Amino acid sequence: MRPRAWCGVLAVVALSATACGGGESKKSDDAGAAGAAKAGFPVSVSDCAGAKTTFDAAPKRIVTSNAAALELLMWLGAGDKVAGTGFPPGKGAVPRQFAAQAEKVPVLGRKVIPKEKLLGSGADLYVDSFSSMKNMGGMGMAPTAEEFKGAGIKHVYLKSTACASMSKAARTDLSGVEADIEELGKVTGTSARATELVAGMRKKTDAVRDALKDVPDAKRPSYFFFDYDAGTKQPMAVCNRQVANAVITQAGARNVFADCAGDFKPVDWESVVAKNPDWIQLGVRNRGSEEANRKAFDEAADFLRTFPATKDLKAVKEGHFLRIGSERTTIAGVRSADTVREIAHTVHPDRVK
Repeated sequence: MRPRAWCGVLAVVALSATACGGGESKKSDDAGAAGAAKAGFPVSVSDCAGAKTTFDAAPKRIVTSNAAALELLMWLGAGDKVAGTGFPPGKGAVPRQFAAQAEKVPVLGRKVIPKEKLLGSGADLYVDSFSSMKNMGGMGMAPTAEEFKGAGIKHVYLKSTACASMSKAARTDLSGVEADIEELGKVTGTSARATELVAGMRKKTDAVRDALKDVPDAKRPSYFFFDYDAGTKQPMAVCNRQVANAVITQAGARNVFADCAGDFKPVDWESVVAKNPDWIQLGVRNRGSEEANRKAFDEAADFLRTFPATKDLKAVKEGHFLRIGSERTTIAGVRSADTVREIAHTVHPDRVK
């Protein structure tokens, strides 16, 4: 065989880095490294416990734990990399511009993604909005760090939601949400877009802050987030580490359970009655259609109007209900700023237009 022919064989089977233009291969590798560096890589991020994960390049196949993480990737312009999700969005749950794209994402679990399906998904990144699958009623335990590594999947968290219970201080603004967006932007190579999104959020929340700057805390209305879907026998309070506390506080209201350290806590109706809130948010999870959502909001309001313990509450008597979905309030995202503005406009209509 002539030397030239040997070059063809060597090029195909890649037996030598130097034969037949191996220098070109090195140039290509160098160009790839230079491109990654230009995009901001390598990037290191930490989990809830501080353990670091490093990315040398943007992921190519991403699986998301739920619709919130999926939507955030779409806002960042990385939605085309999503290979599957758990807790898929119901009809009308994501912004209209992302609806068609969201419908095409494979559903790996109607709720939590089963462990085996997640590990076998072929993903190289899993974006997790939850502190643990067990807490979310998953099928078995979440994969271990070793199992994720064995499957070639890097595991990152939206810390403003997943790590809320581990926070050492009350959360009263959206800085944690903004940090999540910026961090995920770095991981996916979309930092410029993340910067735009955060700037847009701050423009909205800064306007609310300025409109309410001379309203003292004592004059800000008290506010109860009624998690209707968590059950009516024992109410579930959102505490001061939960992102909902940040949303409510930044909107110029006072979470009646802001003295509770943590994210969520079961309380009793006597405690709610003692707080006698000025406003109650009917926290209903998306049902998949406007009609179904409307029905669920009506059911939540009717419960409060007819339940002996709550029918005489100030907010109930005055009809001071906010019909804002649970996900938009308790799970962090770009639209958290819109929820701040919506609540602020409702409870301070003369100041926030």
